[in-house]
Amino acid sequence: MDTPPDCFAAVRTRIPHESRCRPWLAVLVLCGIWLSGCAPETPPSQPPVRTGAEVLARTGFEALSGQRVGVIANHTARVDTAHLVDRLAAAPDVRVGAIFAPEHGVRGTAGAGEPVQGGRDPRTGAPVYSLYDDTRRPTPDELAGLDALVFDVQSVGARFYTYSTTMGLAMQAAAEAGLSFVVLDRPNPLGGTYTGGFVLESAHTSFVGRYPLPMAHGLTVGELARYIQQRELLPGVAALDLSVVAMTGWIRDMQWPETGRAWVPPSPNLPTWETALLYPGLCLFEGVRVSEGRGTEHPFLQIGAPWPPAAAQRVVDTLRTRALPGVTVDTVAFTPRSMPQAAPSPRFEGERLYGVEVAVTDRRAVAPVRVGIHMLHAFYHRAHARGDTTFVSRPAHLTRLAGTDRLLEQLRAGAHPDSIVAGWRAETAAFREQRIPALLY
Repeated sequence: MDTPPDCFAAVRTRIPHESRCRPWLAVLVLCGIWLSGCAPETPPSQPPVRTGAEVLARTGFEALSGQRVGVIANHTARVDTAHLVDRLAAAPDVRVGAIFAPEHGVRGTAGAGEPVQGGRDPRTGAPVYSLYDDTRRPTPDELAGLDALVFDVQSVGARFYTYSTTMGLAMQAAAEAGLSFVVLDRPNPLGGTYTGGFVLESAHTSFVGRYPLPMAHGLTVGELARYIQQRELLPGVAALDLSVVAMTGWIRDMQWPETGRAWVPPSPNLPTWETALLYPGLCLFEGVRVSEGRGTEHPFLQIGAPWPPAAAQRVVDTLRTRALPGVTVDTVAFTPRSMPQAAPSPRFEGERLYGVEVAVTDRRAVAPVRVGIHMLHAFYHRAHARGDTTFVSRPAHLTRLAGTDRLLEQLRAGAHPDSIVAGWRAETAAFREQRIPALLY
């Protein structure tokens, strides 16, 4: 069902970006240009983009008044300078009945891959239930006595980010329990226009890929929730009372630097926005025998292997012939070390590695999944030229990340990386059409 309280009515009536009337848009742009010439050039006192949580907080959380809510959130759920849980607990007419912790925990204290423990939140006293251990969705007992679940987690627009799976499973649990589900929307850091990568095939669903989406899908978390419901991607979600509190100030082609917001790393290995930009492509290296930079200050921006420097130079030389838009590559040497939260036991810990460093030079030109495919292809063929037939050390995981067997088959068959990229264009185009009814901006 899609019939929200009055507070959310504006969200329901927005026209998807792809179907808006272009002439009126042109008029509005021209008017904006004229007005900007008349206005004083003073910086805004607030970021140009306000999240759904901040929009709701400005009403005093009126739409949740009188309700006992469960909150699914992590350390990115900031409302101005405070955590969402703390703001809700201080609201006079809202009761925080339970907190549900996704990967990395409610306050962001759990390390990468570390199971999240339940207990009591020390600041509010509310019970905390883990959604990142043996149980991946709220149980009926944990939901007992609640009126609604509120979801507020910053995602990065990559299909294999676990927060997306957590949200869908919680939506399913809320539908079964008869609870409403409220998503407080946040920006897609990559923007909402770029899509890339294979669409997940049903045979390869897992916790790091639950829905038939491209590797980079271009949806906000609120739009993804709507897409999951509208396409009925999980049993029972069609009956869910779903509401999305939309952002203000965000438009489809806006990337993170344009939001005016400080970057809060959604996970320890995405310390910068540039890392998040390249993550949807370079995450593929988790499936092969290299270091993806975990255990260094630059994860996913440098890829290395226990090879001699000359082998790394050959990979860089190959990539430079490809002229990948928006990035430059160079050789790099690094030694992974233990980092308690980001990489307690990184691959090749203590070994000197040689490989490739990627730098973003034009963020608008970057196609991150294409960059990842070209880099993976170059490393794969350099490994085989060196006689390394075990380079794909985790083929099942590589397939889960790609969402298909085709990537590994094409690498083994010697397909050119541009041929691999061309192989997903039709399915990605079909997805872009399918997602239109779910768009809010």
